[in-house]
Amino acid sequence: MRKKRTFRPDRRPDGREDSQLGNLTRRAALLGAAQLAVFGGLAGRVYYLQVIESDEYKLLAEENRISLRLVAPQRGRILDRFGTELATSRQNFQVVLVPERSESLADTLDALATLIPISDAQYARILKEAKSYGGNVPLVVADNLSWEQFAQINVNSPRLRGIQPVVGETRDYPFGPDVAHLVGYVAAPTRSDLASAKTPDPLFRLPGFKVGRSGVEQIHDAALRGSAGSQRVEVNAYDRVIRELSVQPAIAGRDVQLTLDNTLQRASVAALEGETGAVVCMGVESGEILAMASTPGFDPNAFNIGLTNTQWQTLLNDPRKPFINKAVSGLYPPGSVIKPVIALAALAAGISPREKIFCGGKVQLGDQVFHCWREHGHGAVDLHDSLKLSCDVYYYEIARRIGIEPIARMAAKFGLGEAVTLGLPGEKYGIFPTPEWKRKRMGKPWVGGETLMVAIGQGYVQASPLQLAVMTAQLANGGNTVTPHLFTHAVPQAASVPQKLAVPQKHLQIVRQAMADVVNSPQGTAFAVHASQPEWQFAGKTGTAQVRRISLREREREEGVIRNEDLPWAQRDHALFVGFAPIAAPRYAVSVVVEHGGSGSKVAAPIARRVLLAALEGDPLNRPLVPPKNGDSV
Repeated sequence: MRKKRTFRPDRRPDGREDSQLGNLTRRAALLGAAQLAVFGGLAGRVYYLQVIESDEYKLLAEENRISLRLVAPQRGRILDRFGTELATSRQNFQVVLVPERSESLADTLDALATLIPISDAQYARILKEAKSYGGNVPLVVADNLSWEQFAQINVNSPRLRGIQPVVGETRDYPFGPDVAHLVGYVAAPTRSDLASAKTPDPLFRLPGFKVGRSGVEQIHDAALRGSAGSQRVEVNAYDRVIRELSVQPAIAGRDVQLTLDNTLQRASVAALEGETGAVVCMGVESGEILAMASTPGFDPNAFNIGLTNTQWQTLLNDPRKPFINKAVSGLYPPGSVIKPVIALAALAAGISPREKIFCGGKVQLGDQVFHCWREHGHGAVDLHDSLKLSCDVYYYEIARRIGIEPIARMAAKFGLGEAVTLGLPGEKYGIFPTPEWKRKRMGKPWVGGETLMVAIGQGYVQASPLQLAVMTAQLANGGNTVTPHLFTHAVPQAASVPQKLAVPQKHLQIVRQAMADVVNSPQGTAFAVHASQPEWQFAGKTGTAQVRRISLREREREEGVIRNEDLPWAQRDHALFVGFAPIAAPRYAVSVVVEHGGSGSKVAAPIARRVLLAALEGDPLNRPLVPPKNGDSV
């Protein structure tokens, strides 16, 4: 019986394997292997990303969610001796743009311009700064916004990608031009500031950060600016702050206190109103600067708001030079105000104070004629009358007799031609010429006529108002050295331990009495400004300094003298006055220079009177200093 065959689907009837089914099985295996490889690779990548690289990607995600921001410190204040704020900070609403967070700078700025005005200049500046500084440096688009503008920007910030409304601070100068030259102003750091910094301050990266650009703001910038803090905040996709996570407080800048009395400072500026010049008032013993005015001034607040190019060029090209602190940077021929020093040189050389010298209005030396300011002269005058009447011929004769060297030595004792400094930017000190100086400077020999010109404060002689104030203080205090200073925190050792000048007291007394009569005697050149109350009486010396060549003056004498007021402003004489008060026990010394003011007795002396009487009335030296409330000052 035939055995029944079992049916096998993978074989043909003839008993061979079905090749088609085998091929299908192999394909399925290959596909499964490929799928396994793909899924294995994905699983491995997921493992790599989520396990091995998890910390890095967690950090990246955290950086998108967490923003680390610098916190600006409050800039220190600048105070006067009684705690009055001369420079402080106020709230400032700003708009800041971070370029890399904006999809299109142009579109963002166009959208912002529908809310606040953005000028073409601002637009160009922002695009230029974004290109120069990179995309991650915040740029100030606008500041000093009103509350309404600031609120509008906050409401619309979700559609303003990269825009951050910021409540910051800006510098404020409550007394504006009155203290501008001393206090200075702040401005944005320049590329040279960044390049010159040994260790770049992170504050430089803050939007709107500013550094001191002149005056006290500049010389004490590091102490005033403080140190930055930091803040970690959580932000959303629009870079809006959700919550603060942590904060490291900024360290506020330190205060700087000046010896200045703001009341007296403002009185000095008011006394100079309408004039171009300077006033310095100081303590005759301590050397403390109580007032230092320079006019015309400028408003330092304008640098916070922003000057247009037209406004900047107007200030720069003003012939009266509003940016120059004339009290320390202005150099002027002192004219007759240095005659007290020349008189001391005469006394030191043995000339009797009672000897009379005849003044006929002029003297001749060689082929040169030297005139007295009074055309027909003063007649016979002694040393006392020579100062009281300001006789030029007397000093021509003194200079001819004793020569330039004794005069220069006495002038050096009183600070003329010497370095007298407060440490302010742009300070200059004048010239008191000698034959050696001229040889070195000009390669020419000294001539006799130059000695005569020096004796009346003309020729090559130059001095700053600060130098003239120091000279006057040393005349008033009995011949003690005076070192001027502006900061209450650092009294120079020379100021705390003054030295005696090698000048006899009896000589100083003769000169001081003559200076008292300049103001208080009816014949004195400044009698018109004398104070009637005995306790307020002051002493001084007038001066009028020529700014034109002698040859021009000689021609005028022949053709008729032109009055100062009829000359162009730049050709008029300078007006000067130096003085001290009160006469009995001097505490205050003052120097006044009015550029092209004409007569010292008519223009400079009334200004000095106002300043000295204001000093006596307020008497700042007899009132205690008021230190900063926080007790931390530079």
